[in-house]
Amino acid sequence: MKEGPKVSESSAVVSRAKGNSGFRMFLESSKILAILIVVLFLGACRGQRFEQEPVHPNMNMDQQERFEAQEQNSFFADNRSMRQPVEGTISRGNLRQDPVFYQGINEDSSFVSEIPVEVDKAFLYRGQNGYEVYCTPCHGKVGDGQGIVMTGQYGFVPAPTFHQERLRNVENGYLYSVIANGIRNMPAYAHQIKVQDRWAIVAYIRALQRSQYVPEEDIQEYDVDLASLQSDFADQQKKEQAQQEAAAAAGGDVSAARGEELYVANGCQACHSRDGSDGIGPTHQGVMGRTEQLADGSSITVDEEYLRESIVNPSAKIVEGYDPVMAPYSYLSDSEIQSLIEYLKTLSDNQ
Repeated sequence: MKEGPKVSESSAVVSRAKGNSGFRMFLESSKILAILIVVLFLGACRGQRFEQEPVHPNMNMDQQERFEAQEQNSFFADNRSMRQPVEGTISRGNLRQDPVFYQGINEDSSFVSEIPVEVDKAFLYRGQNGYEVYCTPCHGKVGDGQGIVMTGQYGFVPAPTFHQERLRNVENGYLYSVIANGIRNMPAYAHQIKVQDRWAIVAYIRALQRSQYVPEEDIQEYDVDLASLQSDFADQQKKEQAQQEAAAAAGGDVSAARGEELYVANGCQACHSRDGSDGIGPTHQGVMGRTEQLADGSSITVDEEYLRESIVNPSAKIVEGYDPVMAPYSYLSDSEIQSLIEYLKTLSDNQ
């Protein structure tokens, strides 16, 4: 009887040993299986294109009951799956019922005269930032139409100066409309400049105009030595004239060939045709000796003096039927202007 428990205890030990051995074998088998799986996965990464269709256990996200863009839909009479929005539909956030703010016009479609936004110092700085980003390449930093792309080497239609009587007197809504919708060869900026920023740029343009055209009576209200300012301005004009004369003396020969090069380099052909066709400005074919009707009702016979004035100060005498949009080319030397005139004479000979 005393031997029984010992036999039972030995059997239990043997059973546990067998169980541990089986568990170790299972672990070893699992390791081998894991290694095989890893090897199979690595073997699949061979950099080759898989030519069989992938297995999709759930296809409902691949085959949806809808039409792709431009896909035919026979349900509609025009067979188009892409439908126009319901008439009068306006996307969220684009309900613009205030034509004064969003279009710069009154109810009668005339341009508004006042900026419909409070103009303060911060608003002007906002306008300055927008102006320098979008406007200075053509109109220049001070709004004189002498931006970097108007220097003559790019062939663009000259941008007008903001410091002319016509643009000083236009309504603020007109300037806003030009920014938003563009005009002539100037593109629209509505997709780039937000509504508030357009009005800020208009305010800054007005500030530029004011800075360059302050009435004498307004200056006298402040402690400013007006006589000294006028003297400095006269000295500056003399200095610039002397520089122009010096440049003219060293400017090279006067010739029609040189004039043609200047004509193309300064983009004259963008506004004026040489074959008699109409353009932004009068044609230059047969210009010398031609009688022009002017916007003020008078007439003039084109000669060298008129051509020179038209190059340096194009707003002085505007031909009837054309807008005063040409920028002044006062930076040209005398020899360059005379070369342009000589080239225009050859166009008259070819009429």
